[in-house]
Amino acid sequence: MTTINSKDFINSIADSLQYISYTHPRDFVQAMTRAYENEKSPAAKDAMAQILINSRMAAMGQRPICQDTGIVTVFLRIGMECRFDTFIPIQELVDEGVRLAYNNAKNPLRASVVADPAGKRINTKDNTPAVIYTELVAGSALDIRIAAKGGGSENKSRFVTLNPNDSIVDWVVKTAPTMGAGWCPPGILGIGIGGTVDKAMVLAKESLMEPINMQELQEKGPENSIEALRLEIYERVNELGIGAQGLGGLTTVLDVKIFDCPTHAASLPVAMIPNCAATRHIHFILDGSGPAHFAPPRLEDWPKIEWEVGESVKRVQLDGISKEEIASWKPGETLLLNGTILTGRDAAHRRIQSLLEKGDKMPDGVDFKGKFIYYVGPVDPVNDEAVGPAGPTTSTRMDKYTDMMLDQTGLIGMIGKSERGDDTIQSIKEHKAVYLMAVGGAAYLVSKAIKKARVVAFKDLGMEAIYEFEVEDMPVTVAVDSKGESVHKTGPALWSQKIRDYLDRS
Repeated sequence: MTTINSKDFINSIADSLQYISYTHPRDFVQAMTRAYENEKSPAAKDAMAQILINSRMAAMGQRPICQDTGIVTVFLRIGMECRFDTFIPIQELVDEGVRLAYNNAKNPLRASVVADPAGKRINTKDNTPAVIYTELVAGSALDIRIAAKGGGSENKSRFVTLNPNDSIVDWVVKTAPTMGAGWCPPGILGIGIGGTVDKAMVLAKESLMEPINMQELQEKGPENSIEALRLEIYERVNELGIGAQGLGGLTTVLDVKIFDCPTHAASLPVAMIPNCAATRHIHFILDGSGPAHFAPPRLEDWPKIEWEVGESVKRVQLDGISKEEIASWKPGETLLLNGTILTGRDAAHRRIQSLLEKGDKMPDGVDFKGKFIYYVGPVDPVNDEAVGPAGPTTSTRMDKYTDMMLDQTGLIGMIGKSERGDDTIQSIKEHKAVYLMAVGGAAYLVSKAIKKARVVAFKDLGMEAIYEFEVEDMPVTVAVDSKGESVHKTGPALWSQKIRDYLDRS
C-alpha cells in the first residue's frame, strides 16, 4: 500500500502549474522550430518567430508564456493500492494546489475563472475550481496529467454526431476554417471518436496531453487506422493554407492527436478541440517517495532567433494620429506602435454599453476619441515590470460592440488577435477605422513594449479593468485596413491556392 502525502500532492500540483506557465514542452518547441524553418509565408514566419522568441524569454524570465494562464484540467489515475494521508476530498486538495500556484508572489498567474457563469460571473480570484477527471486503476502509484488551457482555444471546440459511414476527415476539413484564428495556430488538434457525446469530448481533451510525434509517424508510416487518420487529417488541414495566426501559410497544425472508444452502432460521435501556440501540459507520477520535481528548462532547446525591424516596418505615433495617416496603412503591413492606448475586454465593453444606453458620462480617464483600444487582460506585474505578460485576446468576442464603439465613442482603431466578422469589417470600412493584430502566444514579448500601465476604470473587474498603456515599438500587423480589406481572408485564400498549385504540379 502506497501512502500519498497530501502536502506532496498539493505542492506537486502547484509546482507543475508554475512550471508549465513559463515552459513549453520540448517537443512543442522542436515542432514549432521545424515549422518556422519550413515556412514560406513571410507573415506566418514572422508570427512563428515571435512565438519562439517569446517562448525562450518566458523560460528565461520564468514569467507566463501567455497572459491567459488557463483553466486547470487534471486527469488523475489513482492506483488501487494507493491511499491518501487525509480525508480531505480530492477536489479540495487539487484546488489548494491551484490556489498556491496562481497566487504565487514571484510569478502570479492570471485568475480567469468566474463563478455564477450564467449570472453575475464573479471572478473567484484564485482560478479555482479545477476540472478533474478521476479513474481508479491497477497499481500503487498516482498518475497525474495536468493542463492549463486558455479560453481562446477552448472556445473553438467543436462536436458532431456523424452517421456511421460519414467521413471524419471531410468533417474536420470543413470545420477547421470555421474555428478562425482565435485558437492561435499553429498548434495541435485533439480529436475524440466514439463513446458518447461527453466521452468524445473528454477523449479529445485527453489526447492533447500526448507528445508531438507527427514527424516520426510520417517517417515510419501508419501501422493502424488511427495513425492513417492522423496523417490524412494533418495533411488535409495544412493544405487549407490557414497558417500561423490565420495569416496564410504552410503550417496550421503541428500534429493531430486521436483517442477513440467503442460506441453505439447507430452513432459516430466526433469531438475536436484545438490546443494553441501557448500549449501547457505536463505528466508526472507520485509514488509516495515525495513531491514531483521538474527539471529547469535548458535554453539550448530553443532556436536562436532574432526578431529584426525590417525596412518595410513603419514606426507610428498614436497620440494625435489622424484618419488620413491610418488610411495610408496597407493590409499585412507591420507597424511599431508608440504612444497611449486604452484596453478593454468583454466585461468593460458591456459596462460601456450600459453607460451609453443610460446617457451617463464615461469614467474619468476614459476618452476613446481618436484612440486605439487593445483587447487584453494582463497578468499582474512583478518587480520592476510595468505590466505582466499582456498578449491579445480573441477579437471576435468584441464584434457585437464594435459598431457602438466606432459610432459613439470616437474610437478609431482596435488591437487584438484573430479575424473579425463580416459586419465588423463593414463597420470598420464605414468609419474609416482600422484593426491591428498582435501575435497570440507572444504575451511576454509584447509586454516588454509596455513602458507604463495604470488602471483608469472598472478596477473591480480585475484583469478585465480598463488600463491605460504607454507603449514603445509594440509590434502589430494591419489586419483590416480602412478600406475593409482583411488579411485573414486574403492570406489563407492566397496560400491555399499556392499549395493546390504545388500539389497539382507534383
